[in-house]
Amino acid sequence: MRLPSFAPGMRIGLFGGTFNPPHEGHRLVSTIALSRLGLDQIWWLVTPGNPLKQNDGLPSLAARMTAAHEMADHPRIVVTGLEAQIGTRYTYDTLAWLTRRCPGVRFVWIMGADNLAGFHRWQHWRDIAALMPVAVIDRPGSTLKAINSPAGAWLAPHRMDETDGSLLAQARAPAFLFIHAKRSDLSSTELRRQGKTLPPGN
Repeated sequence: MRLPSFAPGMRIGLFGGTFNPPHEGHRLVSTIALSRLGLDQIWWLVTPGNPLKQNDGLPSLAARMTAAHEMADHPRIVVTGLEAQIGTRYTYDTLAWLTRRCPGVRFVWIMGADNLAGFHRWQHWRDIAALMPVAVIDRPGSTLKAINSPAGAWLAPHRMDETDGSLLAQARAPAFLFIHAKRSDLSSTELRRQGKTLPPGN
């Protein structure tokens, strides 16, 4: 198992998804997080398949990773398919594995506001929030849904001021930051509806 390069003390954002297909919105979220949170890197965790979604016809992991590499095109965005290599299916298991394997690294879990709105349906979502700080990047049409969701309400007492983004990676979890910035209307679902898909996988 080969992990991306890391060192104790580094601040690394973790951004997971199927990336089917990857798009400029994924890159925008990542560059915003790099800047606003003072991160050294962001690792895109390209999942073999989302447990909450229908995965029939999902393009191969290799195809999605290749497309993600091309879309990321940034020296501090690292694309990895480590979930397939370590055999984890749920986000909590992946993040727990990483924290054990990378002692001293300051990880931050990054997600769009649309994902926070449904975060309470993820397995062990409270444990994810207790494992590492969480940064939520605003998405069109998701601001109020995210903040008023069950997970948003649970995280509210742990919310940090947006101007303290550079402190998030050092904060003791649970810690939560909601970032308002330039937003992208792009979504993988809409791109697939438009026929902008990757070759089907096995």
